[in-house]
Formats: sequence, C-alpha cells, structure tokens
Amino acid sequence: MTLGAVPALAEPLGIGRAALPEEVAAWDVAIMPDGRGLPQGGGNVLDGEDLWIEQCAVCHGDFAEGAGNWPQIVGGLGTLMDDRPVKTTDSYWPHLSTVWDYVNRSMPFGAAQTLTGDEVYAITAYILYSGGLVDDDFELTHENFTSITLPNADGFFVDDRDDVELPLFTQEPCMSDCRAPVSISARATDIDVTPEFPIIRFTYSDGSAPAPAPTDTVEEASAEPEAAPAEEAVQMASLDPALVAAGEAAWRQCRTCHQLGDGARNGTGPQLNGVVGQAAGHADGFRYSPALIEASEGGLVWTEETLDAFLENPAGLIPRNRMSFRGVRSEDERAALIAYLMSYSN
Repeated sequence: MTLGAVPALAEPLGIGRAALPEEVAAWDVAIMPDGRGLPQGGGNVLDGEDLWIEQCAVCHGDFAEGAGNWPQIVGGLGTLMDDRPVKTTDSYWPHLSTVWDYVNRSMPFGAAQTLTGDEVYAITAYILYSGGLVDDDFELTHENFTSITLPNADGFFVDDRDDVELPLFTQEPCMSDCRAPVSISARATDIDVTPEFPIIRFTYSDGSAPAPAPTDTVEEASAEPEAAPAEEAVQMASLDPALVAAGEAAWRQCRTCHQLGDGARNGTGPQLNGVVGQAAGHADGFRYSPALIEASEGGLVWTEETLDAFLENPAGLIPRNRMSFRGVRSEDERAALIAYLMSYSN
C-alpha cells in the first residue's frame, strides 16, 4: 500500500483570513510600564469609590481588604520576608500599568471588559488611595500615570540565568582527580552510642506499679502564681464586662483593617493596642496620612471623647484622612467599641 502525497505544512491551508486592523486593535489591550497603550482619559478617587462599591466590593471588600476566599488588593507592606507574605498591589506588584491592565482586561468578574477607560482610571485611583499612596482628591489620568511609583518597584530584576547560571551547568564534567571512595568505617552500635539494653519495669507482688518518685516539678506546680500588676487589675475592674463584650461584637466592622491583642501588627490600618490615652499616630512603622500626622503634631490625643467623635465621623474630626469609613451612628455602639479598645490599653 502506498500513501498519497501529503501537502507540506508550510503551504497555506486555505482556512480563514488575515485579521483586519480594527480586529487587531480590539485584542491589543496590553498596557506597558512606560504608559504605552493607555487610552486618553482619567478618573478620581471619589468616583472610583462608588464604582468599587458597585463592581468590586462583593469580592474584595469595601476597603480592598478582601472578602471570603477572594484576595485582598492592598496592605501587606513589609510581609514579603514572612513565612506567609501578603502579596498585594502596593506590597508586591512593581508597576501600576499591571493594575490598570488587569482591571481593564479581566474585571469585574463575570463581566470582563465592560468598564470604560475612565472607569478603569477611577477604580485604579481608588486602589492607590486604599493603599495610602494618594490623597482622596487625587485624579489619575494618562498624563500623570507614569509619575506614580509603587513601593515594590525595585523589588524585581531581569532574569539573567541564561548568562550567569547556565554556563556553570553546561561545562564538560570533570572525570579525573576524583576523591577517594567513601566507605562506612563504624556503626553506632559498635562504639556504644546507641547501646542495646532491655527496658525493666518494676511491679509489686500484687501486680501494681510503684508510685513515681516526687520531682521538683511538683513543687514548682504548687507554687503560687505571681500576682498580676495592680494597675492592670484596676484598669479591668473599672470596665463594664457587658460593655466590653458588646464592643467585641461591634469590632467585626473594624477588624478587616485593624488588629488587637498579642501579635497584632499593622495592616490596611494601624494596630490599636494601647491606643486609648495615646497621641494620634502612635503605631510604629505605619504610614499615616498627612492629615493625621498634622493632627498629631497639633496635640490630638485619643481620649474617650476624641475617639467618640472620630468613630462617629472620621472625616469630621480629621478632614482628608485616609480612613474611608462612614462612621458609627449609634452612641451606645461607639461607647462599647471604646470600652473594648480600653481593655487593650494600660
């Protein structure tokens, strides 16, 4: 049996046609770090917040902190060396163009590429604001786009393994001047490192085992524990346990951004251990907004009165601060939250 002639793979198959320029343009949506590919236009933080609540918050939280199993978009600065680093747009991503391109190309989930260019600019501006990188009156445009530098812009380098590593592993193997062969000269049992001996268990004639000998650990266990500091006892005794419990329940609306207790660290917002009685901007290592730094330098201290005013209307007490939270309207709920914060303050 003979096979018929097989057409060469390089010959045209006669299928399809060349793509039209407008069809290529529809797919050519890549945005480069130097701004190439960006459409003209812009959007501001406030419009971005409205779009975020409508299009993005269901998956990524009202403040870009993440919701359920969906990832957080901001936060995690300083965690890249941790065992479980938090990789977000401001802690890990090197270029703002990647943020714009991803939102434009793939978001919102299930309705990709339905956003206009101006809407993508506005959402990207809100992400920058949520990460503390711009103020609330910022407008992102194609003209100022490349002026924004993300914190981890210098955290990446060009892959140079072809030039540096590959030559080390492509040389001819050495087949001479080898070491003498390795042999086992002794075993652990030969030098009594792991001697073999039977385990002896003692019992009385009635089959019962003797009681264990007393040890120092018994005396240590019976020692009286050290008394808690008197100041802490007075502090906790002055708080209404029911009010603290109500504050813990109300804390659910705060814990997406703030942490309390042992191991608390800064995230989207600062950790709040010891905040009551402290000057504003007390958390070391957190990047506060210029407005809050100015309030701190002006002598603002987090007393029960100032905390109540801030919780009721954050923007009213400190205009232009970065805490995008509308406030707690209930006076009782604010009192409970303050009592809960006091339980973590000296």
